[in-house]
Amino acid sequence: MSGLSLMTFNIGSPSEERAHRQLAWLATRHEDVFVLTETRQSDGCRHLADAFRTAGWAVVYPKPGPTEYGVMIASRLPIQPDPIAAHLSFLPERVAGVLISTAMGLVRVIGAYAPTRDATAERTERKRRWLSEFSTALGANGLRDSGAETVLLGDLNVLEPDHQPSYTTFRWFEYDFYRGLTDKHGLVDAFRHTEPDLVEHSWIGRTGDGYRYDHAHCTKKLAAEIEECEYVHEPRTTRLSDHSALTLTFSALPSDELNTMDPFEAASPPTLF
Repeated sequence: MSGLSLMTFNIGSPSEERAHRQLAWLATRHEDVFVLTETRQSDGCRHLADAFRTAGWAVVYPKPGPTEYGVMIASRLPIQPDPIAAHLSFLPERVAGVLISTAMGLVRVIGAYAPTRDATAERTERKRRWLSEFSTALGANGLRDSGAETVLLGDLNVLEPDHQPSYTTFRWFEYDFYRGLTDKHGLVDAFRHTEPDLVEHSWIGRTGDGYRYDHAHCTKKLAAEIEECEYVHEPRTTRLSDHSALTLTFSALPSDELNTMDPFEAASPPTLF
């Protein structure tokens, strides 16, 4: 068994047909845990969840409201539920957490999908409120005191303060949230830990401008265990999504694994075929 490996991937609220193609790609990946963001209560997302469950994977899929988005975690390792979403009163389905047993003890895996915004006051306040509540929830969840090492993955829709290129459209509270992951919660940007100077983007706008929206942050003890952390651009360049994925591997070995099969082979053909 290799070390604990995880991947975050914004699936872009797929149709059932595109979800089936995403599933074919995910089935080729080696990661133990997938954090899939921009989920909806839709045929496409249900197709993914059903396929993973049929294949014996553990699945956490908080159902978003009819017009809302969320996150799904699929694991080929045994999981225990983590209560972080209970600490959010605002859009709690945008967060999911699980605990995984490893040779170095419990690892808390938190998946998150932060709201987007535009220039309107309403959408700006919505994002500010969610980021603030999520940061409070991270503190209430006892990241530093629980004894479990933590890794946070997802599309956070924020940039590092010295992001290249620099943009003037991001607000102080967005940069403060990113800084707070380290300053308040003791989490390290895993990609920056391994690649201090490399310019990478996980989403490209219509004008060709790049943004590193998709992140992985972990406790310092886990950061010392990182073997690999890199962006995987294939799903974006092949138009499975408009986002690249981010993969992260630690040297710590999982304690156990489920008896799983290929989720693509386990899936029923999409009804649109």
